Amino acid sequence: MQPIRTDEITGLWSYLKTIDWTEPWFAGLALFHVVCAITTFLTCRHHTLQGVVFALFLMLVGCSEYINQFAAQHWKKFSRQQYFDSNGLFISVVFSVPILINCLVIVVLWLKMSADLMRNIRRKQLQQGARKEGEATVDVDGDKGQTPSSCEVASGDSKKDN
Repeated sequence: MQPIRTDEITGLWSYLKTIDWTEPWFAGLALFHVVCAITTFLTCRHHTLQGVVFALFLMLVGCSEYINQFAAQHWKKFSRQQYFDSNGLFISVVFSVPILINCLVIVVLWLKMSADLMRNIRRKQLQQGARKEGEATVDVDGDKGQTPSSCEVASGDSKKDN
C-alpha cells in the first residue's frame, strides 16, 4: 500500500483506509489508548489523581509535535511506511484525538461532580433554612406556635396581647 500525500486526502475515512493497521506498533498504540481510557475511569472517584492524569494527558498532546518529528526521523525502525507528515495529521488522528477524548470524558465527570456538589450544598441550605424556620416558631414559653405574620407584627397584634 502506497502512502497518501496530504494534498490527496479527501476525507477522514478515506485517509484512515489508506493506513496499514496490521503494523505491529499500532497494537502498542492501541494498548496505550486502552490503558489511558481505563486510567480515566479508574480515577473517576479520586479527583486529585484525575487532575494529575488530566495534566499528563494534555502534556502528551502538547508534546505530539515533538513526538511526530522524532517519529518522522526514525520511522524505518518501527514502521513499514512513513506516516508522520510535517502537518501532523497522522499523529493528531491516531495519538492526540483519542487522548483528547479522554480529557473530554474527565471534564464531563468534573462537571457532573460539580453539579452533584452544588445540589448537595443547596439541599443542606434548604435543610438549615427549614431547621431555622422551625426554631423561629418556638414561643418564649417553649410552646411551638405560629410565627406572627408581617401584618400582625406591623400592627402590634399578636397572640400574647389577648
